[in-house]
Amino acid sequence: MRFDKGMPLFAAIAVLLGFLTANAHSAGDFMPTGSRTSQPIGHYELCLRDPAECRNEEAARAPIDLTRELWAVLVEVNNTVNTSVMPTTDAERWGIEEYWSYPDIYGDCEDYVLEKRRLLIKAGVPAGNLLITVVRQPNGNGHAVLTVNTSMGDFVLDNMESLILPWSETQYQYLKRQSTRDPARWVSISDGRATAVGSVSSSR
Repeated sequence: MRFDKGMPLFAAIAVLLGFLTANAHSAGDFMPTGSRTSQPIGHYELCLRDPAECRNEEAARAPIDLTRELWAVLVEVNNTVNTSVMPTTDAERWGIEEYWSYPDIYGDCEDYVLEKRRLLIKAGVPAGNLLITVVRQPNGNGHAVLTVNTSMGDFVLDNMESLILPWSETQYQYLKRQSTRDPARWVSISDGRATAVGSVSSSR
C-alpha cells in the first residue's frame, strides 16, 4: 500500500479505507520488539535538557485506531514537516556529531522526527503511539524515522520518503525504538526481513 505525496487527500483516504476493508491485520504488520536496549545518546541528552520529553505521562494502552481522520492528520503533518525543513547535518548546524533538537529552518533526520511527533501530540495522538525509531539504510548509514503504532500495524513517517508506508514495506533494517510504555526506555527490534549490514552513522 503506497500513498503518493501528490495524491489528493480524499483519494489517499479512499485508498486507505479500501486497504482496511480488504485486509485484516496480522502479526507481521507490527514490529517484533524485544528486550530493553541502549538509549541513543542524542535522545538521552535531549531528555536531560528537556525532561518533559521523557516523562511517562501518555503510555500507550493499545495501538491507536487508524481512522480516516487520523490518516488525514498523518498525511498533513508528514507533508508539512518534510517540505518545510531543509536537511542538514548536526555537524553543519551545531558543530558536533550528534545533537537532537527541534528544527528551525534546518534539521537532520531526528529533528524531522521530533517535529512530527510534537505536531501529532498537539493534534491529539497519544505520545505512547508515536515512537522514535532507529534504522539502518541499505547503504549502512544510520537513520531515524517516526513509527505510528496503529490498530492496522506500524506505519512509518520518513523525511527521505514522501509516502507513508507500513514498516514492512520499507527498505530499512529496524534496530530499536522507544517503548510504548515509557519514552525514556528503548527496546530492540527483531527485524527478520533485514539483510543490510554496516555500521550506523549519522544521516540527513
